Amino acid sequence: MTFYLIGIDGGGTSCRAAVAAPDGRILGRGKSGAANILTDPETALANIAGASRAAFEDAGLDPAGIANASAIVGVAGHNVGDAVHYVKRRLPFAVAEIESDGLIALQGALGGKDGAVAILGTGTIYIARNGEAVSYVGGWGFTIGDHGSGARIGHALLQESLLAFDGIHEGSPVTDSVMAEFNNDPRDVVDFARLAKPGEFGRYAPRVFEHAERGDAVALRLLKAAATTVDEALDVVVSRGSERLCLLGGLAPLYRRWLAERHQKHFVEAEADALTGAVALAAARFGSKEVGA
Repeated sequence: MTFYLIGIDGGGTSCRAAVAAPDGRILGRGKSGAANILTDPETALANIAGASRAAFEDAGLDPAGIANASAIVGVAGHNVGDAVHYVKRRLPFAVAEIESDGLIALQGALGGKDGAVAILGTGTIYIARNGEAVSYVGGWGFTIGDHGSGARIGHALLQESLLAFDGIHEGSPVTDSVMAEFNNDPRDVVDFARLAKPGEFGRYAPRVFEHAERGDAVALRLLKAAATTVDEALDVVVSRGSERLCLLGGLAPLYRRWLAERHQKHFVEAEADALTGAVALAAARFGSKEVGA
């Protein structure tokens, strides 16, 4: 049976897969549902398998080849041992390694070059590579980290909306828009926030960027505070030797103009996406190896 490589980009909303020849040439791609190994490992396993089947079918290949394939699986939670061991034992591939979704994003964005990525989305994390060494800054989650993230910005906006309602801080159109959404009833805001997950807070972040562009005083204050935390993390990354910085994630295109001038000269565009990065890592690690050889 012919030997294939598989790259997996498993996210909280969807899972993407690509099947490649041993030289890393992508032959087909597929997509399925969420692949969160921490919150729902069984669904993640089913969707990893489903996306892989779809990729083989897209390439006109027999999905039976999945069982003989070598894979790099990029997911959040790669550093949580119990979840990784549970999922790894049940993956449908002959050989597989589970890596950070950030690492495959780094590989896709920078290829083989040194540098760093700042992933700015619902959460935040910074990943740098210098030769063979890969280091991480942040990524500690919404409860205690993820400064400058969409979830943090959205949470701050809800806080400011209640402060404005109580007359403690000056309100503005952005806080007015939030209160209007909740029928101008702070109890509705509290009920929402009590059970909200990071992604639900994060959906308010683009509103802060939009109002900041219009000169809204509250939005400007919140956004400048968030940008400062991103700049502080980038300072650390640059101080450790990263001269190339690539901004990734849903907030990346919104953030760039708000970041410090000292970082602008370091920014580069991504060469490719995280799925391409997963395939490249699979080719580097397994491409010369036939399973069972």
